[in-house]
Amino acid sequence: MTTVTPPANVSWVPLDFQHGPCSSSDSNAAAAAGVQPSLVDLLRQDQLRADDVQRRLQSPNSTYDESKGQAGTSGETDTSYQAKVRAQWGSRTRNRPTNEKQQGSQVSIDPAATSGDGGLLPGVIQTVVLDTASDVAWVQCVPCPVPPCHPQTDTFYDPTNSGTYAAFPCNSPACRQLGPYANGCINNQCQYRVTYPDGSSTSGTYSSDLLTLNPTTRVSNFQFGCSHVDQGNFDTQTAGIMALGGGPESLASQTAATYGSVFAYCLPPTASYLGFFVLGAPRVAASRFVVTPMLRDPRVPTFYRVLLRDIVVAGQRLNVAPAVFAAGSVLDSRTAITRLPPTAYQALRAAFRSRMSTYRMAAPKGILDTCYDFTGVRSVKVPRIALVFDRNAAVELDPSGILFNGCLAFAANADDRMAGILGNVQQQTIEVVYDVGGGAVGFRRNAC
Repeated sequence: MTTVTPPANVSWVPLDFQHGPCSSSDSNAAAAAGVQPSLVDLLRQDQLRADDVQRRLQSPNSTYDESKGQAGTSGETDTSYQAKVRAQWGSRTRNRPTNEKQQGSQVSIDPAATSGDGGLLPGVIQTVVLDTASDVAWVQCVPCPVPPCHPQTDTFYDPTNSGTYAAFPCNSPACRQLGPYANGCINNQCQYRVTYPDGSSTSGTYSSDLLTLNPTTRVSNFQFGCSHVDQGNFDTQTAGIMALGGGPESLASQTAATYGSVFAYCLPPTASYLGFFVLGAPRVAASRFVVTPMLRDPRVPTFYRVLLRDIVVAGQRLNVAPAVFAAGSVLDSRTAITRLPPTAYQALRAAFRSRMSTYRMAAPKGILDTCYDFTGVRSVKVPRIALVFDRNAAVELDPSGILFNGCLAFAANADDRMAGILGNVQQQTIEVVYDVGGGAVGFRRNAC
């Protein structure tokens, strides 16, 4: 495993890919042995994810209709490359104090270390998936019988063992701001529900507790879903989701006052490498980043978008008409394959195939229609590809972000009017900085 060195005095958290031999969970034997979700399942789930993003963009006020969902027929719900981190949920005290903040919804950041703080003892480690296109963070909570909850490698979080846990009352500001995620009230405890593209869902009590990101960074009164019911199949390596979207419920929004509405991550090129996740501005010279404006739509505050202007293949611009990219591109940490307007994708495909003509083409694989048979090929040379965003912010992709299972790692949307999606395959090795407060996105190559 290749490691990266954390900078001093920042909220740095190591990040790795789900299902990889470098996985931070304890159930790595299967992944290390090569037991992976099938490519068919991965691409099917990835298409469901992309379809859901498009649906929410086109119908901002709609809610998910489970009757129209496409439940997976096999495999896991979350089978695409997933960036995951480990965080500590809750705390233990020898004498549990009265929690005076139960009626409120304020969040504070405590930079002190967890050890030696008035008898406060560590909580439990939970492995969660980073999701920039969702708002409500959640983990499975006791009681959580299996089924309907899914098995997980980490010890289940038990709120009754935490001295800092509190369920939000139904009349609390935190409960009232849940909006489409609200799910009624039980025993004066606020209930939430989140649904996902394949019809799976999580529901339970909307709560708060201490979240410890690393030994020096803690988020007091962190608001999250305490899940007691999971419908659908979820991956056993993870306990839930760490939401980073633009809604008020996300980790990014809850910590905005302290970290200036800035967070960043770097996704590793393969599961044998580590990346990182950071709250706050990066401790790297600004000159090392290329920056483009962040686009936001108040009707769909969850999403962060950028404006793609052109694509460069082997030094040659495709010169796609600017109108083709007018809808912008959503930055998504969980969609694997980048989606482009059909006109742009066809131009990219033609240029890529032209420069890969010395290799044998293979049959398409699901949504991937430009695939190659590299059997017997000792070294594969792919043409350089760069994405050019607004203000001439050109980002050259790492070679790992160009091919996926021997195929060009891009796919086409249904039509040019739909927004693109910048998937996590293309983001690999690039530090992506979300400066939400400043309305900008920064990219730094070869960061992990």
